[in-house]
Amino acid sequence: MLNFIKRLLSAFNTRIGLVWYLAIFLWIKTLIAYISVFNLRGVGMVDNLMIFINPFSFTIAAFSLTLFIKRTPIFYTAIGCLSALATLILFGNINYYREFTDFLTIDTIISGSRMFGTGALGVNSIPTNIWDFIYWIDFIIIIVLFIVKRIKIDTRPIETKRAFTWFSFALMLFGLNFWAADVIKPQLIMARAQSDKTYVVRYLGLGPWMLTDSYYTHLANSQRANAKLSTFQNIQKYIKDNRYLAPNITFEQSQGVQKKNVILIHLESFQQFLIDLSITGTDNQQHVVTPFLNSIYHSTETYSFNNFYSQIGQGKTSDAETLLETSTFGLPAGSFLSKDGSTQTFQAMPAILSQTQGYSTAVFHGNAGSFYNRINSYKSMGYQNFFDQSYFDANNATLTSYGIKDKLLFHDSVPYLEQLQQPFYVKYLTVSNHLNYDISQDDWDPNFKTTDSGNKLIDKYFVTAHYLDQAIKEFYDYLKVTGLYDKSMIVLYGDHFGIPDSNSADLSTILKTATDAPHFNQTDYNDFDWTQLQKTPFMINIPGNTSGHIINTYVGELDVMPTIEHLLGVDTSKYVQFGQDMFASGRADYVALRNGGFVTPTITLPSVSSKVFYDTQTGLPITAPTPDQVKYVADTKMKVAQLLQMSDNLNNQNLLRFYTPDDFKPVNTANYDYSFKTTLKRLANQQKSLGAGSTSLWSQNGNKTSWNNFITNAPELINGTDKPKYKPSK
Repeated sequence: MLNFIKRLLSAFNTRIGLVWYLAIFLWIKTLIAYISVFNLRGVGMVDNLMIFINPFSFTIAAFSLTLFIKRTPIFYTAIGCLSALATLILFGNINYYREFTDFLTIDTIISGSRMFGTGALGVNSIPTNIWDFIYWIDFIIIIVLFIVKRIKIDTRPIETKRAFTWFSFALMLFGLNFWAADVIKPQLIMARAQSDKTYVVRYLGLGPWMLTDSYYTHLANSQRANAKLSTFQNIQKYIKDNRYLAPNITFEQSQGVQKKNVILIHLESFQQFLIDLSITGTDNQQHVVTPFLNSIYHSTETYSFNNFYSQIGQGKTSDAETLLETSTFGLPAGSFLSKDGSTQTFQAMPAILSQTQGYSTAVFHGNAGSFYNRINSYKSMGYQNFFDQSYFDANNATLTSYGIKDKLLFHDSVPYLEQLQQPFYVKYLTVSNHLNYDISQDDWDPNFKTTDSGNKLIDKYFVTAHYLDQAIKEFYDYLKVTGLYDKSMIVLYGDHFGIPDSNSADLSTILKTATDAPHFNQTDYNDFDWTQLQKTPFMINIPGNTSGHIINTYVGELDVMPTIEHLLGVDTSKYVQFGQDMFASGRADYVALRNGGFVTPTITLPSVSSKVFYDTQTGLPITAPTPDQVKYVADTKMKVAQLLQMSDNLNNQNLLRFYTPDDFKPVNTANYDYSFKTTLKRLANQQKSLGAGSTSLWSQNGNKTSWNNFITNAPELINGTDKPKYKPSK
């Protein structure tokens, strides 16, 4: 046995042996990630064999290139850096997948590096695991072996002919892998396959996925440069023939919200199952997670949609904003706002409402303005004001990993909100209910006890959701006391899932036994369950309304923009919007998912490549579909693919630059300055110049602040660790 170990160690002393060892180590680490993190599961022996082989075939082909290097220092530097880079990419995918249930792209990496570089993200926001040292242990072992001189430097260069032989052998392995993948899944790396990159990773690996995605990103950029007016005209015709719906004028005029303030409250990572959810706490008592939001959801002042689906892709929250503000999808890979938000031509809701209805517009967000490139994207969208983290007191006590705590965001926004001219269109982006769901113990409600499920992430999720619920109640109380409540329409929506797919099996166990929890498949947790977990709340709260109720219509984030605009009396027929008014008749019967799947009242297809589709009402797989069902699924898949392609063409090629609707002026980003001093000066001058005609709450309150009407129990304000950056003079 000792001799065998010595022979194994001696292989490290040769260049070829080192290359193969490093490739094998990476192979093993990738397989661990495939099983324990990515949950890659094959269908049958061939699929599982492909999953087993692909990490090695591509890795050894890439690593074998270093055998052509003659100089010893350069060879060892190259193979060491290549191995470290490969592990870093694997580790990055592991942490990214834990939060986003998706794989990294080059665009995502670039966007992420920008966020870290500007302080928008911190190390605490990375969802690491105690066992993550496994992915680096091979480096530790090799370094130790070098230090104790068990591994020696091989100064003998590999002959070119021999290096070519090894490289050819490695390339042949990858070629066989690629050929087999193409047989199993024809045209695997074609553009349409990128919508379900799990198959690319399953059959070829992470490296080929990132390379093919980079190619198609480059292709999209080329298309942008070579875009044609005729492509846009085809999109216009498609929308006119298939997507535009006239408003339900009788209904929408009866709501009486025209010229009212619009307040959008973005419920971060807030899933539909939280509504009415009661959990068994550590005290063995029942605890309602979101009592205040429940009351809004069931109020006769609210139109609540219980089949509202998140339609985001890799851009997550930024995709949700793209969907809501522009009625277009995010990109197949990466964040649209991060990638193109600075230069894109938008005809977005803030600009439309400002130009057609005279609204002042603003966003309140507790993270850095550079996060998802919002500071530039919002200018392109026509937002007049952006109150980001620089407007608040950002310190260790007031911050979560993703920005200012929600109670402080609402409370400390008042001095800015009350200076906006009414009617205003404002959006609050909350962040406390964000993975990893960490808030300080002082912020926990002592009367609320969470679960003891064995999954700390899920237990904490209920705590931060409850905290968010309390923060919104405090804000609502302020709106009511100041009179803003009766002058506003308040729209609340969840942007995307909160619990990643890798944790959802544990979640489903809790939900199956919880009070008033949604239906879950009675068999093991599956793709249908994950698709249903894409449901998030959507509520249109109209104070004074008495006809509000829960609506079962199947809708998505794409539909929000035309719905709000029609309620406000905006003619949307001249704009390019892919969504459909939720209250209009003649709606399409499907909600398209970014991965090419769809949900209808009868059938759910989890993704474009799903081999099984489900009965939406029972959650059971349709194992023996009728010919009509097969045709319906095929037809709907084609409709979804066309919808996604049209949206992608519009955004990738920036086609709105070819079209300006009547009575709409293209947004000039140079007109907007979000800096602290400039914004405060501009708002003050605006109120001064308007004089008695100023409609801001500050002016209507006799040039006095309404801040004292905001009552909060935020401990940071009680103990003085939060010192608001701006305090009104009166």
